[in-house]
Amino acid sequence: MMLAAPAFLIMLFVVLYPIVQAVWDSLFSFRLTAPADKEFVGLKNYGTILTDPVFWSDLGVTLLITVVTVAVELVLGFLLALVMHHAIKSTKGLVRTMILVPYGIITVVSAFAWFYMFSIDSGYMNSWLSWLPGVDANLNWFAQGSTALFVIMLSEIWKTTPFISLLLLSGLAQVPGDLTEAAAVDGATRWQRLTRVILPNMKAAIMVAVLFRAMDAFRIFDAIFIMTNGAYGTEALSLLAYRTSIGRLEIGLGSAVSVILFLCVALMAFIAVKGFKVDLADRGGNQ
Repeated sequence: MMLAAPAFLIMLFVVLYPIVQAVWDSLFSFRLTAPADKEFVGLKNYGTILTDPVFWSDLGVTLLITVVTVAVELVLGFLLALVMHHAIKSTKGLVRTMILVPYGIITVVSAFAWFYMFSIDSGYMNSWLSWLPGVDANLNWFAQGSTALFVIMLSEIWKTTPFISLLLLSGLAQVPGDLTEAAAVDGATRWQRLTRVILPNMKAAIMVAVLFRAMDAFRIFDAIFIMTNGAYGTEALSLLAYRTSIGRLEIGLGSAVSVILFLCVALMAFIAVKGFKVDLADRGGNQ
């Protein structure tokens, strides 16, 4: 404990200081262009943000991206985890490496790759998908909100599904083999073994996967900034905080958006932990 204390204190300072500073700045009317006019306004910035239709629109976009990407990634990640879990021993390393490659790519690089893939000027997806209704050489995916959000979510799913699969693979490894064998001997179908034996024993791993990925998805910034810069109704809360603080130099309002974003993420974490009802401390002590 004593050996880890210095690192813990440094990490606590690095994490806690920006949060405290953002909360403090959110209580002031503060523009970088006029630092001398800094004025304490209390919770007025929060009232301004919460009564702005743009905030609620961005919150809706953020929730949509979070729900869709996490749900799809959970299903695909579980399927990939099954593939890795049941792969032949001699090929397990190769299979896991191939599956995890997208997660190792820097998010900005991944976002640029997807942007150029679907670009009307340099992309090739229009020709590849020309057999689909409504897709032709003149389709600009980033000129309307629905198609732009589709590409953004697709890029996020491709990039982070391997992360989910890795977490679920650890959960699969903890499922006792004798339980599934006993269920098979008792005549349980594959679906029954999945829903009544495997998934209940993976509850902790599923909770961790959903929690970590949902918090990350709720703070999405890179893909939206690169592909649309928030145009056509694709702006998320992180981009709103960036535009307010960096674009308009409204440090007070931008800090208020950041604090609200932090509170939303904390609320999601609380709901996830309470919803899954998993005692991780107890599980760790029993292993």
